Amino acid sequence: MKKIILSIAILASGVSTYAMSNNITPATSITITMNDEFTEVSVDELPAAVTSAVEKDFPTSTISKAYANTNGQYKLELTADSATNTVYIDKNGNWLEESAVK
Repeated sequence: MKKIILSIAILASGVSTYAMSNNITPATSITITMNDEFTEVSVDELPAAVTSAVEKDFPTSTISKAYANTNGQYKLELTADSATNTVYIDKNGNWLEESAVK
């Protein structure tokens, strides 16, 4: 009788390990892509539409650094009151979101 109860207990524990749910969540990866296509250009080389858009929309700021890519888009570092902001603009003077920069 003891052997039967022991056998049932062993079988029940073996079956219960297969019935356990798998709570392992798959690993999620985050990919950050840095846009290294920009090359530094002189502020004097910027198109007139770009400089006029900066003067119009950011009258208290000055362009401290300018970068250009092959698509005619510019990355500008604007300085105002010792604070630096980075903005993106195309060659026609249209402001771009960072996600729209190619």
